[in-house]
Amino acid sequence: MAEARDLLALYRRLIAARLRAQLQYRTSFALEITGTLLISFIDFVAILVIFANVQQLAQWTLPEVALLYAISGLAFAFTDLAIGHLDEFPRLIRDGNFDLLLVRPRATLFQLLSADFQVRRLGKAVGALAVLAYALANLRIDWDIGRVAMLLLVVPVGVVIFASIWVTTICIAFWSVEAREASNAFTYGGQFLSQFPINVYDQWLRRFLAYIFPIAFVAYFPALYILGKPDPIGLPEWLRFVSPLVAVAAAFVASAVWRVGVRHYQSAGG
Repeated sequence: MAEARDLLALYRRLIAARLRAQLQYRTSFALEITGTLLISFIDFVAILVIFANVQQLAQWTLPEVALLYAISGLAFAFTDLAIGHLDEFPRLIRDGNFDLLLVRPRATLFQLLSADFQVRRLGKAVGALAVLAYALANLRIDWDIGRVAMLLLVVPVGVVIFASIWVTTICIAFWSVEAREASNAFTYGGQFLSQFPINVYDQWLRRFLAYIFPIAFVAYFPALYILGKPDPIGLPEWLRFVSPLVAVAAAFVASAVWRVGVRHYQSAGG
């Protein structure tokens, strides 16, 4: 416990230093935030185009899909903010700089996760918050303690799931030089899939997203509970409540895969 507190305190100091450095250039910072915000709306514009031609998408209305988009977007934005720089991890393997992390006293994964923090990525979160405000303003939700708690919990849980997927898939770099492209297919691709109800996908993909690649637990199942909406594909109702357990399991898998990768790593000179 004391070690965890020390790591958290160190992480805060490192991130604070990076924040101060990035805020030295206020105009550049503002432009980057604005650019990221505008780019983040592109996917939602595509959703608006779809609903300009149909009233419902697989039994989901525009505000309901907007809720999915907002939950997924917020979770992914905060994940990208914290660990998006993991995309550069395969380069550390190729050029041998990962060896430097191995000889330092801190855990390798902690060193990687604290190596960067790009505040401009907050623009994605701002865009998702705007969509969330639209969704909640246009939905009739029978609010109670459970639904309020779910809405507050769903984004942190989604962050853990996305982060676990990111760490797990980037570990391909320990065995393959094409790790970044393969990882992006699951991370950015997974985030895109989570913006839509899974009943729009083919049956095999639904099962994949619900039982193997747990993207459905980021937004789809929690949103069903918040909306009080029957599942169009009739999956068990208890799946709406297990996202926190899925997040814990995903984090455990990510940690285990990372440890296996580090143990099997051979340095550039090995």
